[in-house]
Amino acid sequence: MSTNELERKVRELRQLQSLIEEAEAEAEAIKDAIKAYMGDSEELRAGEYKITWRAVKSSRIDTTALRKALPDVAQAFTRETTARRFCVA
Repeated sequence: MSTNELERKVRELRQLQSLIEEAEAEAEAIKDAIKAYMGDSEELRAGEYKITWRAVKSSRIDTTALRKALPDVAQAFTRETTARRFCVA
């Protein structure tokens, strides 16, 4: 791939990323409007659509507190991973 082709591809990528960000922002605004309409309701029907907005509980380990209270245990169960990050600036 030539430098000009690469530059065109990067330009196209940035334009597509911008469109995605705009679409995501618009989708979030629509979700927020629906949530505002729902208020405290957990379920709503709109024609053929069933909309739910429920609280979901989850449990997570507080790794900061674990490292403080039991640093040896935290170290024994800590695993390091490596990933490549792609970025266009």
